[in-house]
Amino acid sequence: MESILLLTVLVVLILLGAPVGFTLILLPTVYILITGAAPLILIPGQMFSAIDFVPLTAIPFFMLTGELMTSATITDRLVNLSQKIIGRMRGSMAQANVLVSMFFAGMNGSVVADAATVGSLTIPAMKRAGYPAAFSAGITAVSSTIGGIIPPSIMMIVLANASEISVGALFAGGIIPGILVGALLMVINHFIAVKNNFERSEEPFSLRAVGDAGIKASFALLIPVVLVGAVVGGVASVVEAGALTAVIALVVGLFVYRTITWTNCKGAFVRAFRNSATVFIIIAAAGPFSWLLTSLGAITELEEWLLGYTHNPILFALVLCIFIYLLGMVMDSAANIIVVGPVIVEVMVKAGYPDVQAALVCVVGFLIGAVTPPLGVAYFTGAAIAKARLESVAVAMLPYIVALFFLLFLLVLVPDITMWLPGVLGFTG
Repeated sequence: MESILLLTVLVVLILLGAPVGFTLILLPTVYILITGAAPLILIPGQMFSAIDFVPLTAIPFFMLTGELMTSATITDRLVNLSQKIIGRMRGSMAQANVLVSMFFAGMNGSVVADAATVGSLTIPAMKRAGYPAAFSAGITAVSSTIGGIIPPSIMMIVLANASEISVGALFAGGIIPGILVGALLMVINHFIAVKNNFERSEEPFSLRAVGDAGIKASFALLIPVVLVGAVVGGVASVVEAGALTAVIALVVGLFVYRTITWTNCKGAFVRAFRNSATVFIIIAAAGPFSWLLTSLGAITELEEWLLGYTHNPILFALVLCIFIYLLGMVMDSAANIIVVGPVIVEVMVKAGYPDVQAALVCVVGFLIGAVTPPLGVAYFTGAAIAKARLESVAVAMLPYIVALFFLLFLLVLVPDITMWLPGVLGFTG
């Protein structure tokens, strides 16, 4: 009963708009003050323990890389390349929206950054081309999930910290699911575009045009190759690779493309470290909250409940996906990854699943929930850029959300989707 009351209060406070980090710290503090279950010094101790993990220092570098890319108009080059690849396909701008999210995902690792950066470029252009504002916002919000799945992924680093899993293995395992998400969204785009007779580019597909656009974006495309290749290949740690790619983004913007000024640099550094601080506050705050859940027995109860369905693999997969998805809808994805993610990984490992597969199911599921109404940050971001009604955007997102849920279900039932590439690269789990 105490566990249910605690989680109810948490969800209600978040729905009322209370900051997630503040809420996660407040509840265990109040509990200790009322019950005297532990000394108050436990709160800062648990907060420090939650962030005492070296790979987490890669997060500011990923944030900085994304900000520098935006300031250097590198994203514009990725949009142009995506449009050249799509060619005269029906609904070409909607397809390019998804494709540029896939490119951008390989450089930033953040759903919010993907939605805001890609959306600010593609949504106005889509509206001018005759796309409904709600559809433009919806496809931008849904495609932003790719930003947290295709490596580098901030959520993967956070969960690797909480569950003691190799970051490189998670990065390798996230590549195929991320590509599948993009492909699935583009298939749905095609049917919707044909049904509604959406625009198609006047410029036909041309290998030469793609090559020219690729050359102009080559330095931008170098960033994910260096970052992911270094981490997955074991050449560098995730922190070293993150620092290297931030330097590459800075040098490219200042001296190659020459589209970034020192004033832009200052703004990029400020925004990157402000956003990083927000993530670290949530990670730290989740430490004492996780302690409280463990003290109340909520973690054990959750494990027992989920393990009760393992006698039927299909039923277990369905219950697990629904649970992850619904939780992702009402709580911040970072908080979910830290507090609930390790529990789900533990349950799936006990049920016979590899830990890498379990972790990726958590990441994908929570990210899908995080872009879904009523509290999806990317959902609000896309609607705000498009100036569209929230309920209209929610309706536009529905076919994509249903398809992504089905894909999440397959990730549980078909281990090879997540485990084939890590196996080829020599990771075990």
